Amino acid sequence: MRTSSKRRPTHHRDRGTMHHTAPEQPADVVARLRATFRTGRTKPAAWRTGQLRSLRAMLTEHDGELVAALHEDLGKSSYEAYRTEIDFTIREIDHTLDHLADWLRPEPAPVPPHLAGATAWTQYDPLGVVLVIAPWNYPAQLLLAPMVGALASGNAVVAKPSELAPATSAALARLLPRYLDTDAVAVVEGGVPETTALLAERFDHIFYTGNATVGRIVMAAAARHLTPVTLELGGKSPVFVDRDTDPDAVAARLAAGKFLNAGQTCVAPDYVLTDPRTARALEPALTRAVEALYGSDPAASDAYGRIVNERHFDRLTALLGSGRAVTGGDGDRATKYIAPTVLADVDPGAPVMQEEIFGPILPIVTVPGLDEAIAFINDRDKPLALYAFTGSEETRRRLASETSSGGLGFGLPLAHLTVSDLPFGGVGESGMGRYHGRYSIETFSHRKAVLEGPSA
Repeated sequence: MRTSSKRRPTHHRDRGTMHHTAPEQPADVVARLRATFRTGRTKPAAWRTGQLRSLRAMLTEHDGELVAALHEDLGKSSYEAYRTEIDFTIREIDHTLDHLADWLRPEPAPVPPHLAGATAWTQYDPLGVVLVIAPWNYPAQLLLAPMVGALASGNAVVAKPSELAPATSAALARLLPRYLDTDAVAVVEGGVPETTALLAERFDHIFYTGNATVGRIVMAAAARHLTPVTLELGGKSPVFVDRDTDPDAVAARLAAGKFLNAGQTCVAPDYVLTDPRTARALEPALTRAVEALYGSDPAASDAYGRIVNERHFDRLTALLGSGRAVTGGDGDRATKYIAPTVLADVDPGAPVMQEEIFGPILPIVTVPGLDEAIAFINDRDKPLALYAFTGSEETRRRLASETSSGGLGFGLPLAHLTVSDLPFGGVGESGMGRYHGRYSIETFSHRKAVLEGPSA
């Protein structure tokens, strides 16, 4: 069993009461957790750090179960499961444990002369009961990483795993109550009816990761109670490839970022923008890069995942005719396999360019140069991520100043979300709010202003 050495606790059982009765209704779950929060139980630093250490213990002591569940749901290799789900979350926990005391320390504020003798400061207060709704593509990480911030902030949490990753949902529903305070943390499984029932309740914050269609439903439900929301959505994240780059080096990094988790990643490169000459050089380079990653037959590779279900398989298959297949272009519905595919000669009006692909299809769209690439990006919804490969400092400056995206990465797709001190989140259609590291504390807390006047 794979473990990490830092902060391994000597005990991990929850400090709450195990509830073995029939499944609670959402209203009862929220009421019970709110009652716990009102006692002040979740506010002490010891409770917060204790929950984080227990969550870390769950990940190290039951990593094998989670790896097996992720493989069952998505065909993830053990390498991908550790790298993108288990180890990713452990790093987030460790970073939070290392810095939490500093993040929570009250921050003094200067007072104006007419309040001479007074003192002022800000302090973080937990919000209350938080709902975290996770997606299916990274069903462990994208449930647990937001929970790290919510628990570190002193909140009670209702965790809603994705029903489209049923094995992982079941594993988390079984394991989390064994490790966390069940009077303050609850897992609610189920599909649309259960999620709808949860959204009818009043929460103090809702954190949703998924698509914009459901994001609008979440936001509308939250508006009834004036509940703040964080929406981690997605969109078509473009990649600009400059003519001064090495095609093989670019292709290797592009393929690794695009085809991770069979392309089912919210910040995966969605399409390439480049000039016609560079596009022609990228075509054979991407073919070589795919083979280097997955061999001549990716269907036989243990490192390559599968599409989550038949509905998404059919949706993706319908996009394969949007261009000339440079590599890939085939699939098998019975095993939910779609080959890593690169499409060339793609028209901007083609079906593959109309919505987030969220699968292993990489279109190449040609533009004359940087000006046209910037215009192309700005004519569309603001993406969750924008990537660029260029040796030009001026090109990097222009992309940073003339475009808007949730994150911007030069030379290395996906990497920005692994930096705990960088905020992760979207803008416009790609989402609202941010988290990771101290930004999670800001999201799941209220920064309260306090003024203490001079003695009378």
